[in-house]
Amino acid sequence: MPISLLVASSDDHFREMVRENLLNIQNSKVLSEYPEVSSTLYIRVLQDLERHPEAALVVDMSYDAGVALAAMQKVKQAVPELYLIASNFQADGETVLSCLRAGASDFLTQPLKRIEFRDAMQRLESTPRKVSTAGSRLGKIYTFLGAKGGVGATTLAVNFAGVLAQRKQHVVMLDLDWTANDVALQIGAAPQYTLMEVGENLGRMDQALFEGFVTRDPLGFYLVGPPDSLEQRGYFTEPMFREFSTFLVEKYQSIVIDAGRNINDDVVLGALQASNTVFLVVTQEYPAIRNAQRYLSFLMRAGFTQDQIKIVINRYTKKPDSLHASLEQVQQTLGQPALYGIPNSPVFLASLNKARPMVQDREAAGELDRIFRSFVDKATGVKKEAVPKSA
Repeated sequence: MPISLLVASSDDHFREMVRENLLNIQNSKVLSEYPEVSSTLYIRVLQDLERHPEAALVVDMSYDAGVALAAMQKVKQAVPELYLIASNFQADGETVLSCLRAGASDFLTQPLKRIEFRDAMQRLESTPRKVSTAGSRLGKIYTFLGAKGGVGATTLAVNFAGVLAQRKQHVVMLDLDWTANDVALQIGAAPQYTLMEVGENLGRMDQALFEGFVTRDPLGFYLVGPPDSLEQRGYFTEPMFREFSTFLVEKYQSIVIDAGRNINDDVVLGALQASNTVFLVVTQEYPAIRNAQRYLSFLMRAGFTQDQIKIVINRYTKKPDSLHASLEQVQQTLGQPALYGIPNSPVFLASLNKARPMVQDREAAGELDRIFRSFVDKATGVKKEAVPKSA
């Protein structure tokens, strides 16, 4: 059986050593790397196991053994069948026993030795593995990232959340664009409470408290975003987001995030890393395609895979002109096929002027509503065979 590893370590050198040791083993590879071992590790692991149920997890305990043990316990509670390998510089009986109690299937001493690593992989290979995440009730995180300003990522995110809410899902929408803060504008809301209040109340957060102070759209989804005032950047950090996202995926079916376009923001990057799917929104304009290429390169270097990142072409046209690239040019430049093409339509502009999502009025939206719902189907896996004529 091929060996597939998920590697969790805050040490770049450790992750590099795992990759190097795998070079000597046929049919083996690292599928995903997690640069932080924390209480939210199980979320990322579950997301990757849905795509790669055969994978095993390696956890580096050397930075903070207590945190690592807690993280391993939470992972094993979520996925009891997972083959888990712990690793630390200390290999005394008490350390190894604590790892076994936390759910480890094997233990590797650091620094990693080639022979010991190979033996561990042979034990992994000979162990029957049948991991199932079907029992997981964690919500899905869908993040919309604009390749540049003005590509319509916010509009797509708002309508995406609207469709899911219309389908009776419990949905939360997060606006992480502290500069634009456009989600509230697009749904005609004036939220009283923001991410600042979320950060201040994380220690006592529960579902009743959360739903009591955030805005609920008439379509049914909840919204929380930044303060409206540009002076109030607020104190909402990436660790706060990770704790908050853990709460959200345990309580809600879908979390839709408008990430704006500031990919270097720590909170945005944390959101991308926690996402089941990242929709990189582009248009067929050359500056947007160039930026998308840069974004993809950055994300790949940060450990993302093409399975996680989906290209969505907004304002798609089948007949490009000198200012717009063809579909083939877009896909060739970005090195992967586009998931979907959403056509340009005055319906979107009309909905923006009304400060209501386009999907609210299906009759007025007409064909665009059908196409957009088909996009949501394909993006969420509801109807994988549904491909719009515009794509």
